[in-house]
Amino acid sequence: MLLPGHPDWAGKMGEYWEFGEQAAQEIAHDFASGPLDHYETGRNDMAAEDSSRLSPYLRLGVISPRQVWHICADKGAKTDREIYLSELGWRDFSWYTLFHNPHLPDRNLKTQFDALGWRRSRKDLIAWQKGQTGIPVIDAGMRQLWETGWMHNRARMIVASFLAKHLLIDWRQGEAWFWDTLIDADPASNAVNWQWVAGTGIEASPFFRIFNPLRQTEKFDPKGDYIRRWVPELARLPDEALAAPWEAESAVLEKAAVTLGKTYPKPVVSLNEGRDRAMAAYRKTRAS
Repeated sequence: MLLPGHPDWAGKMGEYWEFGEQAAQEIAHDFASGPLDHYETGRNDMAAEDSSRLSPYLRLGVISPRQVWHICADKGAKTDREIYLSELGWRDFSWYTLFHNPHLPDRNLKTQFDALGWRRSRKDLIAWQKGQTGIPVIDAGMRQLWETGWMHNRARMIVASFLAKHLLIDWRQGEAWFWDTLIDADPASNAVNWQWVAGTGIEASPFFRIFNPLRQTEKFDPKGDYIRRWVPELARLPDEALAAPWEAESAVLEKAAVTLGKTYPKPVVSLNEGRDRAMAAYRKTRAS
């Protein structure tokens, strides 16, 4: 088995993953006998352990989609099972798309977006990569990725939207970072999903669909467990201040030992301003 040596940049990842076919089979059967039964809702709870977490094993061929399909075929509630199996189908659809569009990882499938005025900001890109944007749910997702080599699917959509829309940084920068850091990095799924979020690809979400990180936190991390785990410097904040600490009163921040700009960064962009900037760029592209 090829593992990093000196330096061992993946040291912590070993704490989160077991290797080999037996581990993959056990994980698949445990998922089918448990979380699959409430997958429709559980898959979006970022703090829960309700994802199958089979993507690295599927990516590396340790277990096949056909095997997972049969393991889940008679398990769980019908709606939940169908939703999960449809995601296996989306994975194969991504490969179909890549086969017919080999430049998928580096070209917009919707060529009108070639004229979009992406920003070039190394400072903002690095803040996103390091989980130092000042937007807690974004930073939680990016830090989970760096430590574990994996990120919750809901978090992937939120951080991708933030990069491509609020920061207006080319989705290919994000695709490349995911490719370098995800242990389940898949050339088809990675490209298709980034273009889906950016609104530039097949079956894409419209560009003007911009995820609001605060609403996403409210819906999918309502108690703040996900943020508190991956952004521990904010752990003492009350629930109502956790999603947007820059809006909290100074006494609340002081009590939680949070100093914006020192112990935790200020937002790299105002969410409203970022959204307005993205929409202005989009309207300009449509007018050209």
